[in-house]
Amino acid sequence: MPYSPLLIKPFRDELTEVGVKELLTPADVDQFMDKPGFNILVINSVCGCAAGMARPAIRILMEGDKKPDNIASVFAGQDLDATARFRNYIADIPPSSPSIAFFKDKELIYFLPKHRIESRDAQSIANDMMGVMEEYA
Repeated sequence: MPYSPLLIKPFRDELTEVGVKELLTPADVDQFMDKPGFNILVINSVCGCAAGMARPAIRILMEGDKKPDNIASVFAGQDLDATARFRNYIADIPPSSPSIAFFKDKELIYFLPKHRIESRDAQSIANDMMGVMEEYA
């Protein structure tokens, strides 16, 4: 059963306020995945490492000068069908929430799973993401 929309609204807002588009349906995910360029997809979640590290790292990234061509999120535990559809695009990677996937012209180039998020601070994660952007964007 999905989380209550009221419970997760602040967690969604934390990303949408900085320009992250929400993907609520499988069709939304397919449209996002068809976009060329340097794109980031965030699997958002209610866990503490999403609140304390992943979402703040995304906010730091989006406050910087260099931004992805497109950035979006699915919410694990809420947008069940959209999350499942996205996970089909990265089927070789075990489910991980939160996580951050980086694509260049529809090809996965970097994946930041939960175990590389939960033990670090937001600035370190943001620095890693900025490095990926510098190399590929």
